[in-house]
Amino acid sequence: MWVTFLTILGTALSLLIVDIIFPGVDLVNFPAALIAGLIIGLINSFVKPVINILSLPLTLVTLGGFSLVINGLCFWLASVIVPGFKVEGIVAFIFAPIVLSLANTFMSKYFAERNMEMQRDSNE
Repeated sequence: MWVTFLTILGTALSLLIVDIIFPGVDLVNFPAALIAGLIIGLINSFVKPVINILSLPLTLVTLGGFSLVINGLCFWLASVIVPGFKVEGIVAFIFAPIVLSLANTFMSKYFAERNMEMQRDSNE
């Protein structure tokens, strides 16, 4: 339960970073970021694998370059579903998911280290 909550929280904080960096990404408030984090997680878990399999030939022909388009498509799809979250422009469509992934990796590593410290402190 905590792991899921921390993952959604990390994604929401990463979305706020993306909102600051890219003018084509707009988040209205933090609750919208939390909902967008949840929806992005669900899309990446259920929709993205299907799209990856269907577009495998195109991804192979472009030597993996089409995966950037798939990431952008999933990111944009989340913005269509979540009110208060908007993605506009090709730069935001392609590069915002990359920055989101980098920021999310950093946040996940940070929360994992904090969780390890909390578990270590509670065992002592």
